[in-house]
Amino acid sequence: MADETFTTEAPAAPTGDAPQVEESGPLRERRGFGGKPKGRGPPRRRRDDDGEEWVPVTKLGRLVKAGKIESLEHVFLHSLAMKEAEIVDHFLPELEDEVMKIMPVQKQTTAGQRTRFKAFIAVGDKNGHIGLGVKTSSEVANAIKGAITLAKLSVVPVRRGYWGSRAGLPHTVANKLQGKCGSVRVRLIPAPRGTGLVAAPATKKMLFLAGVKDCYTSSRGHTRTMGNFIKAIFSAMKKSYGFLSPDLWTKTEFLSSPYSEHADFLARSAKTTVAKTA
Repeated sequence: MADETFTTEAPAAPTGDAPQVEESGPLRERRGFGGKPKGRGPPRRRRDDDGEEWVPVTKLGRLVKAGKIESLEHVFLHSLAMKEAEIVDHFLPELEDEVMKIMPVQKQTTAGQRTRFKAFIAVGDKNGHIGLGVKTSSEVANAIKGAITLAKLSVVPVRRGYWGSRAGLPHTVANKLQGKCGSVRVRLIPAPRGTGLVAAPATKKMLFLAGVKDCYTSSRGHTRTMGNFIKAIFSAMKKSYGFLSPDLWTKTEFLSSPYSEHADFLARSAKTTVAKTA
């Protein structure tokens, strides 16, 4: 049986002028069904845009913005949970942040290794307040931004005291403190005025942000693990108000919670918020 050969000839070019395409507007390429471009739509506005007014969403936030709570110590006194970083910004506008460490972390997946960045940020006002935040993200900027927010939410008071004479302002920790994280143990010891901060660089930064000027320190364990080292320092400083010295043995007067004291205001503000949302 003889082989058959099939040949395909190209179609002849049409005669005459080519059809004109109107240039009244840009040509749109069809992407997906319906010709609509894919994606999530326009970029969403972030809550922390410059110039955007803070709209509190919690009871504590509404009380703070209305001026019903005068200081951050009033929040600590009643052990009220802070869930908005703007509350700390309202009471501590001079808060400063310090990048303690940024490290890459990896996770093994079926597609390979996924690398993310972990940021440790410490915040303080150099006047008895310190906070520490840890955040992991795929980008360094987002990790730092999230860690700053978490550090503000974890702000705690640091009690300062004297070594020897009580002349002048408090300059050192009030008593010996110890904190731990993992294998790291950190100890803070009061020091005479003028001693300075006898500590590692990371410890110096955190004590400086807390407003402690003179302090001896002692550490043991694997302090090279900077994350655990920083957490151990923060754990020790959080315990500064856990020990009551004789000058704090005064009779405790129990006050009503701000939530119960301003219950009527919270009810009205909640209705106003619901009405604006609707």
